[in-house]
Amino acid sequence: MSNQESCAVLSSFNCDPFVALLNHSSKSNALSALGVDFGQVTSVLIDQDHPVWKESPTYTFIWTLPEQVLPSFRSILEGFPPGIDTLDQEVDLFARQILAAVPRSNATFVTSWALDPAYRALGMQAWKPGIGIRWFLTRINLRLAELFKDEEGVFLLDSEHWLTSVGPGAVNPKLYYMGKIKYNQNLFQVAVSELLAAINGVRGLAKKLVILDLDNTLWGGIVGDDGWENLLLGGHDPKGEAFQHFQKELKALTRQGVILGIVSKNEEDIALEAIDKHPEMILRREDFSGWRINWMDKASNVQQLTAELNLGLQSVVFIDDNPVERDQVATALPEVLVPDWPKDPMHYVSALHNLKVFDQPSITDEDRKRTGSYVSERQRKQVQQSASSIEEWLRNLDIKVEIKAFASANLKRINQLLNKTNQMNLSTRRLTEQEMLAWVEDPSNHLWSVHVSDRFGDYGLTGILSVTVQGDIATIVDFILSCRVFNRRVEHAMLHHAVTFAMQQNQQKIKATFLPTKKNKPCKSFFDDSIMETDGDEYAIVLPIEVKLPADITIIAD
Repeated sequence: MSNQESCAVLSSFNCDPFVALLNHSSKSNALSALGVDFGQVTSVLIDQDHPVWKESPTYTFIWTLPEQVLPSFRSILEGFPPGIDTLDQEVDLFARQILAAVPRSNATFVTSWALDPAYRALGMQAWKPGIGIRWFLTRINLRLAELFKDEEGVFLLDSEHWLTSVGPGAVNPKLYYMGKIKYNQNLFQVAVSELLAAINGVRGLAKKLVILDLDNTLWGGIVGDDGWENLLLGGHDPKGEAFQHFQKELKALTRQGVILGIVSKNEEDIALEAIDKHPEMILRREDFSGWRINWMDKASNVQQLTAELNLGLQSVVFIDDNPVERDQVATALPEVLVPDWPKDPMHYVSALHNLKVFDQPSITDEDRKRTGSYVSERQRKQVQQSASSIEEWLRNLDIKVEIKAFASANLKRINQLLNKTNQMNLSTRRLTEQEMLAWVEDPSNHLWSVHVSDRFGDYGLTGILSVTVQGDIATIVDFILSCRVFNRRVEHAMLHHAVTFAMQQNQQKIKATFLPTKKNKPCKSFFDDSIMETDGDEYAIVLPIEVKLPADITIIAD
């Protein structure tokens, strides 16, 4: 990040070590911590004039102990279970106080409530409804999660996981009695790394592509020497089971929008045969968005595959069991994350989980379908290579463009596309979900989502078109299209829809203003070549006018 961001840290105990560690990370993460005296969480949340809010923090981090913000939970620890309604009301009040402060920063991170790892919680009574401490703790965490589930920009972080990862030593009673410092340095370090992973997710810096070696990475053995029938994978062998478990975890990542690729020094037909035929393979050919299986150096292959998938190198994680290959890629492509990888495959799954680079603020249906969309794109390119012209290729694709009026069910995906698309983007404006809803509610504003499919599959929601009407002039505000589908005349269908809508509204003119960035030149090129008259970055056309439908595309429009 080029500009320093800040994070307000509110806590019910002494978090000075945490603040210091967060500030220490500022060089690599462009983030500074704004510490607040501990024990003042509620008073700071409800006081919009508190000095920390004058600093306009980019993020807010709230870390509390349940007994310090919920009087009823303190009573539970003292052996006096309260009425459940009273406890619920206290959780609701705490959530309202947090939500009141949410607009003061871009994102708010709240830790879930947890007990000390060594706390036994009455043994057999721990989970007894209405009595057990674990039962009460789970209840209040679930209630807090439900209260936040529809709130954009509020994220509940799992502090129980932090404590479990460090173990009983995470809590140092002596530090607490002497300075009200609840946890040791190791726990604070874990908390900082988890918070930074969440912040990077909000920043849009989550990794999107995992590129994998094959031999001794996805399976045990060398397929070219051993043959696919003799690879170590699955079965009753501990290491074979570990390789298979690793594949299962990678498959789970694809359901969260992460895509997989292969870069391996092998004969392609032999390697693909193993992927297709080995009965214990979890990952099959259709689970990989692309591959480079040859004898070239791996850095070149990583670079080419990443470019083919239309991603930046900063989006890539490269996993290889061979330290020499890892070093070559890391040296040649410093933007790529190349983690040290354990020698023992039985540690592969934990190594994958410890990367902490896949956190995302939300996961849409389009994210879950991403691998399938790349597989379809590979098929489209094969058709393109056999076509004699662009026109023939487009005819063979049988593209359908469906333009739908705004629906709240698509809000998350629309907002994601609005805030992440850079190339085919007219104004590159950024809005929160609430700001977008407020804009759409104005009757002079109109917004459509653009859905694209062809004979190979469904691209999903890949475009946004919005128009505002003032007097007798219609203005295109947002003209956004994913790079996956532009140059396929989808953009022409969108402009056709905008002009047709303006004429239906009896407008005398439709116009658009291009706001240049470093990345949106493709959008200007399209408007320069469109039917609209150009005056620098201003575009307009007098209505009515005959607008021809793009050839070879079927348009279904609201």
